Amino acid sequence: MTQPQPTDPTPGPASDTPERDVTTGARLAGSVGASSDGEATESTLTVVIAFAANAVIAVAKSFAAVLTGSASMMAEAVHSWADTGNEVFLLIADKRARRPASPQHPLGHGREAYVWSMFAAIGLFAIGAGVSITHGIQELVHPEPADDYGIAYAVLGFAFLLEGFSFLQAVKQSRAEARAGERELLSHVLRTSDPTVRAVFAEDAAALVGLLVAFVGVGLHQITGSPVPDAIGSIVVGLVLGVVAVILIDRNRRFLVGEGVEPRTRVLVLQRILECDGVVRVTYLRIEFVGPRSLYVVAAVDLEGDDAESDVGRRLAVIERGLAAEQVVAGAVLTVSAPEDASLSA
Repeated sequence: MTQPQPTDPTPGPASDTPERDVTTGARLAGSVGASSDGEATESTLTVVIAFAANAVIAVAKSFAAVLTGSASMMAEAVHSWADTGNEVFLLIADKRARRPASPQHPLGHGREAYVWSMFAAIGLFAIGAGVSITHGIQELVHPEPADDYGIAYAVLGFAFLLEGFSFLQAVKQSRAEARAGERELLSHVLRTSDPTVRAVFAEDAAALVGLLVAFVGVGLHQITGSPVPDAIGSIVVGLVLGVVAVILIDRNRRFLVGEGVEPRTRVLVLQRILECDGVVRVTYLRIEFVGPRSLYVVAAVDLEGDDAESDVGRRLAVIERGLAAEQVVAGAVLTVSAPEDASLSA
């Protein structure tokens, strides 16, 4: 039998689409972090707040670094400029990933989110981490005096408030999604299919840690008169950024090559298929993310009766449209199971 081609994500007429089980659909959406129809807007707001905060902080830190001559402050300025540039990449990622499906891209443009987020993570590694570590080493080899410590403390405090506000927005969104997916907050941030939320959360957390490190470095520089603690602070900031960047790069890489779903999500998809009219059992199921909160489903099913091939094709098409009508399913392809295939259990 010829395997049906992928269907358009847009559901067909109501008369051709099986009635959905709202409870299962809502649980499925929650399992991938889509707790409401406003998730895309929330992600955009999170990135915009982070961009505005980092831009203001970057300017303030740059002036403070020039006036004080602090190595840690210079590292923090570089960090904030890198974060500001990264937010631009994340805004592009968020916008391009939400473009609708087209004949050339039948499953949408969701994976673009991971491409642009990868650029942001690489920029954080190369610019934020690389420059901070290099500057710290140079300061150890060729130390320079620092002064105007009051300016440094004031800017660090101001930056901490703005970064904290941005971080709270990322935590707010992540916590709501984690609750819908029945996960712990940090586990959700690492596993979420939305790279923009993960990036903002991780970068803001790293920024808050970096500010504390810079504060200690500047304070020890003032107390001891030695630039060594300040220079070490710059290196530590760079190492923190490097670790965060590597984690973000790895997560984006996994989703680009095809990240599978968690067992809970797999069970919910299997249940959803078994609830479709006429489906007796499922013998094969493959699910992968094709974008933030967007799944592609391939399955082999056994249908009731012994219809002719043309009738089977129509029935499968109806079920595919029903699955694609789910909030988080970008497309579905179903084929017929062989009699000897083992059944999958939910």
